[in-house]
Amino acid sequence: MLYYLFEYLDKTLNISGTGVFQYITFRSALAFMLSLLLSTIYGKRVVSFLRKQQIGETVRELGLAGQNEKAGTPTMGGLIIIFATLIPVILFAKLQNIYIVLLIVTTLWMGTIGFIDDYIKIFKKDKEGLKGIFKVFGQVGLGLIVGTVLYFNPNVTVRKDIVGNEVYRVTSENVINQTPIYEKSTATTIPFFKNNEFDYAEVLAWTGEGYEKWAWLIFIPVVIFIITAVSNGANLTDGIDGLAAGTSAVSVLALGIFTFVSGNIIFSNYLNIMYIPNSGEMTVFIAAFVGALIGFLWYNSYPASVFMGDTGSLTIGGVIAVLAIAVRKELLIPLLCGIFLVENLSVVLQVAYFKYTKKRFGEGQRIFLMAPLHHHYQKKGYHESKIVTRFWIVAVMLAILSIVTLKLR
Repeated sequence: MLYYLFEYLDKTLNISGTGVFQYITFRSALAFMLSLLLSTIYGKRVVSFLRKQQIGETVRELGLAGQNEKAGTPTMGGLIIIFATLIPVILFAKLQNIYIVLLIVTTLWMGTIGFIDDYIKIFKKDKEGLKGIFKVFGQVGLGLIVGTVLYFNPNVTVRKDIVGNEVYRVTSENVINQTPIYEKSTATTIPFFKNNEFDYAEVLAWTGEGYEKWAWLIFIPVVIFIITAVSNGANLTDGIDGLAAGTSAVSVLALGIFTFVSGNIIFSNYLNIMYIPNSGEMTVFIAAFVGALIGFLWYNSYPASVFMGDTGSLTIGGVIAVLAIAVRKELLIPLLCGIFLVENLSVVLQVAYFKYTKKRFGEGQRIFLMAPLHHHYQKKGYHESKIVTRFWIVAVMLAILSIVTLKLR
């Protein structure tokens, strides 16, 4: 909203200094500061409200040290993250930008699914919450929306340049005397490879001429799978104080670097990466989201005064997935979100191995002392603050390695 006001003041009334709002970096800085202030200052009021309403966590008996003390801690703290993100975005972002619209829809959509799940657990006294099938339906529904918009919306394009009859990626060597065009594309980035682009449409090349128009048959299911997997991974990671919020803030910050350089013609030229027009605006959303996550940690760090609940964890996973897909870095997710991946795998392996050994030997055996993985380390006697800190360090290492892929090929 303020973006359009200051644009009017600058271009129509020509008021000095109002043009600064045209800069993504300036608006991102404002979004970060405002979201941080909202989540820390007004977050306290949200926590107090949740406590007065007796919206407390029901803790399962897991036999973990300090677990019983968490009973009654307010949950649904993800509302802090959602509101502290959306308010700065509405104020400082270009609301007509298709990527911003998608991210707002994702935040509200996944936040609603998580809120319903938390509501059932707390007020209906059902520890299982929203049935898994309905969660999956919600995730698939969001995937359909995101995949359809990214594939069919005319404002979602990449830039290429024409020299003669051949199409080249914009680089510092060939950018001069070329005619830029913007085209629809289902291409994505393959990390660590020199010619590092893969087009989902190529999967259908065997069908013959005109296969490109059917690329949505591959692209949309891939989007659905990624959104479902990442949101579930974030949900599983939210098991001990500060783990999900801290590791997610690191991953989202790294994605902020990707969105900024991919949406900037100069940096994309220099790095020889795909230039995605209008994608740089997502940096404003990311700045607000990171500020909200860091501010939430003020209350969620050990010992937590509030839990994010599924309201927050599902939202975080959905936003990360959509950001990665929009900036064509979804194949980096296993590396960038390595914490989510191992948490997911630990559960899958634990369940699969238990069922296999029970069927074969008559008694189920386990790979880990407990799954997800962070509970395994708790069972081994590590304090949860030590586990969280070490997971944060690993998340930082993975984020740096992901950023290095911009040049390491």
